[in-house]
Amino acid sequence: MTKVVVVFHSGYGHTVKQAEAVAKGSNGALIAIDAEGNITSEQWDALNAADAIIFGSPTYMGTVSWQFKKFADASSKQWFSQQWKDKIFGGFTNSATMNGDKHSTLHYFFTLAMQHSGIWVGTGLMPSNSKAAKRDDVNYVGSFAGAMMQTPSDASADEVNVGDLETARLYGERITKIADQFKAK
Repeated sequence: MTKVVVVFHSGYGHTVKQAEAVAKGSNGALIAIDAEGNITSEQWDALNAADAIIFGSPTYMGTVSWQFKKFADASSKQWFSQQWKDKIFGGFTNSATMNGDKHSTLHYFFTLAMQHSGIWVGTGLMPSNSKAAKRDDVNYVGSFAGAMMQTPSDASADEVNVGDLETARLYGERITKIADQFKAK
């Protein structure tokens, strides 16, 4: 069975909802980076044993949260030994505005995955960009690089968009499918 781990930071609870949707689609385990930017040694072991790693962070000031950055910097031990080489990677993010510089966060994840000699998987989802499109449609935010979600700054964690959550779930599903294909070879 393919092992997928979703490692993420969520500052206000919105991104955890997105992480849960990705984990649901991928049948993956969740690892929450704590408020101090740490995970346990057992969680590092789970990442090392994973076939696929999916990164998640809210977009703050045009990039990942400092907690996620601390985690990424701590992954230099795995980088040095190329322990995550040839793993499947993906990423997701959330911000308050429709643009919110979310692509900068996804590019950060992509670069981190490439530094680990990983294989990046995009969403494989067409954007919902016709005149008939509705905000609750899948991939309404329109990302190919990774799952994006938009949540108003004054929304509670329970007020995340259902279309964005479905986008995240479908993305998790795709990552597992790709990881299965690589594992079968």
